[in-house]
Amino acid sequence: MGKKIVILNGSPRKKGNTSALVKSFTEGAESAGNTVTEFFLSGMDIHGCKGCFGGHSSKACPCVQKDDMDQIYPAVKEAEVVVLASPLYYWNMSGQIRTAIDRLFALEEGDGNLLRGHDRSSALLMAAEGNGFDDVVLYYDHLMEHLRWKNLGHVLAGGNMNVGDIKGKTEIQQAYELGKSIK
Repeated sequence: MGKKIVILNGSPRKKGNTSALVKSFTEGAESAGNTVTEFFLSGMDIHGCKGCFGGHSSKACPCVQKDDMDQIYPAVKEAEVVVLASPLYYWNMSGQIRTAIDRLFALEEGDGNLLRGHDRSSALLMAAEGNGFDDVVLYYDHLMEHLRWKNLGHVLAGGNMNVGDIKGKTEIQQAYELGKSIK
């Protein structure tokens, strides 16, 4: 039986280079019998965390704010693998995905921690114009340590200035293989 995988796609472009990595990863993961649910964050109404500490992890929608995170919370609760996908913006993930990650904190609040541990794994898919991934990988590794999630790996595709530049590059196959390796 396959795993439940959630992809948080923080790219603003549905057909951009990051989305090409997501597509390839998804094809690999599904070929291995996994179920993949992708959230294209740029098309969702997600507000920034208010830092109110008012969340209740046991509720179906644990945050006091009512927006499209209510679609993401139940999927993440059930997921065995959470994939973070983003273009590289100023040596970090996009604002879209950072906002969603911040809001996942509601799953750590209140009546029990439903985010950390729970035998979850994660992978990081990123595309960029340049190759300065060191800072974002450090952040990702710290996040995995905090969440106590197994790091399944990174696919970091640099040198992609324009939409479609990633086509035919080895990172597309690497994303496919990473998805296929999840069993």
